[in-house]
Amino acid sequence: MNYAKYRIALGTLGALMTLSGASFAATTAADQVTFAKDVAPILQEKCESCHRTGQGAPMNLQTYEEARPWARSIKQRVATKNMPPWHLDQTTGIQSFSNDRSLSDKQIATIVKWVDEGAPLGDKKDLPPAKVWPDDSGWQYAKVIGKEPDFVVKSSDWTVPAVGQDEWWKPVSDVPVTEERWVRAVEMRPGTAAGRKVTHHALAQLEQVEPPSAQDLGAGGPGLLMEWAIGKNYDAYRPGAGKLILPGAKIRWDIHYHSVGEQIRDHVELAVYLYPKDEKPEHRTRLQLLSAYATNGNLDIAPNTIASTQGFHVLRSAARLENFQPHMHLRGKAMSMEAILPDGTIQMLSYVDKFNFNWMNNYIYTDDAAPVLPKGTILRITAWYDNTTGNKDNPDPNQWIGYGDRTIDEMGHAWVNVTNISDQEYADWAAKHKAGAKMARGGQ
Repeated sequence: MNYAKYRIALGTLGALMTLSGASFAATTAADQVTFAKDVAPILQEKCESCHRTGQGAPMNLQTYEEARPWARSIKQRVATKNMPPWHLDQTTGIQSFSNDRSLSDKQIATIVKWVDEGAPLGDKKDLPPAKVWPDDSGWQYAKVIGKEPDFVVKSSDWTVPAVGQDEWWKPVSDVPVTEERWVRAVEMRPGTAAGRKVTHHALAQLEQVEPPSAQDLGAGGPGLLMEWAIGKNYDAYRPGAGKLILPGAKIRWDIHYHSVGEQIRDHVELAVYLYPKDEKPEHRTRLQLLSAYATNGNLDIAPNTIASTQGFHVLRSAARLENFQPHMHLRGKAMSMEAILPDGTIQMLSYVDKFNFNWMNNYIYTDDAAPVLPKGTILRITAWYDNTTGNKDNPDPNQWIGYGDRTIDEMGHAWVNVTNISDQEYADWAAKHKAGAKMARGGQ
């Protein structure tokens, strides 16, 4: 036997094994998910707006040292799609939103893989630059357009006791306009940081005398200027649309307060951004409450049951719907909005299948996805309620539940900004989109 050749062969095999091992190690390192390279950019994009210093989230996620202790919890929350708070069913209805903060399936898989692999930091050189967040002390929409609001309306102060029942404060404030003005955006907030602890939600109802000239397209009164709840800051209307304020207008507030263990005195503020005096939008937008039942008395939820209710609302003119914002209390679990067209066709517009009382999400459609509907369309709002032990938020499943303003009572409706258009505008829109759909099908 030629031992020299055998030794050479062994040496060659060892070298090949060494090279193979090095290649395998390099491949493994390249495939490994790390915080620095893969996870930090996701947290910056979708999580840091709340999970950072000075915000309401219970932990910061701006650095590896802050995020690592919460790795398992992060995996559980994102895998079940509880966080970020985007509770819309992503398999049905419209899926294009201007404020979408949900994680993609790929982003979820990346975070899960990172945690399953031990949540490694990786190479610090891969970390993205720290994100610089704007000052939260001012008005947020002012930073978007580079202009402060034209005026701010404040409710009168109210003192919330340290311990007590829910309270509703309904003062009236004057609106400082002396001529017809059009609103391009509104922004609402509690007056102080402490006020955010006790303010469950707040409504700013616009009250004014509507002359016939303002009753465009039979759409009714002025409606709300804005509804504020946790997770909502401002409403900005699409170009060519706005809300109309007339001389003598007033704001009737409806502010829901609850006690949190300390006495707090606060108020609510509404910032109004106007169009220039010489600019009049073509269309008027109104924030409408679309209930999920015919009357409040129809909400009847027996103990230890799952119930559902429906409400129907007819569009008295053609319209574009700008958003979908479900509102329920502790038993609320899901809500959908469907359009029943005059020809009987039914379209699912949006379905929130994991409603969470702690997050009153507002789902704002993008310009090209906002549903445009003909006169006579029926909007069907369906709500589902879970009054069983399976609902972890349920304070007492053995109680009968009816309609009420208290958190322990129940309600179900959607806040929807409705922009009315003419029949001719709808016909033009329909012709254009029908042609586009035909081209997409290959001209069939």
